[in-house]
Amino acid sequence: MTDSDQTNSFGVDGTGLAEESIESQHLYRGRIVNLRFDTVRLANGCEATREVVEHVAAAAAVPLLPDGRVLLVEQWRHAVGHALLEIPAGLVEDGEQPAAAMHRELIEETGYAAGHLVLLFSLYLAPGYSQELIHIFLAENLEPGQAAPDEDEILRVRAVPLAEAVAACLHGEISDAKTVAGLLAVAALRELD
Repeated sequence: MTDSDQTNSFGVDGTGLAEESIESQHLYRGRIVNLRFDTVRLANGCEATREVVEHVAAAAAVPLLPDGRVLLVEQWRHAVGHALLEIPAGLVEDGEQPAAAMHRELIEETGYAAGHLVLLFSLYLAPGYSQELIHIFLAENLEPGQAAPDEDEILRVRAVPLAEAVAACLHGEISDAKTVAGLLAVAALRELD
């Protein structure tokens, strides 16, 4: 990728910042993540090392009910040692479009199908060490159905007023990055309407 390929409408162009990969070694290959160790040459000519977590893309959605409540899932997160309240999310399977993955995951985790799904934005969760890209949607016109979580997931679905969920984000009670970003974006969009 050249420096000019990195330009976006906000003015970030990467000129003079690009790193050239000199050597790359895979240290671990897993089902969801791989760990890679890279040696790079910086734009100033110095060499450095980078540890990179390769992660498949994911999709998440803020499911908004007509009464202004959002559907959140409570689940245990082993990596952090406690339960988190999150927007529904899941991995994008090989060859699958993010919207299709989100439709599938929303039904699996909440039992609701989205009549209207719109991409809000895509973001990198931890670009300092991971390439994981998550696509965040707004899901509306929800139709109730039957949830079917994966065998290795135990979930509790909660319908929470959007304002309460946003307050929980601002007070650190909701601390999952994708959830905070999605809820704040939906709240901002509703205020603009």
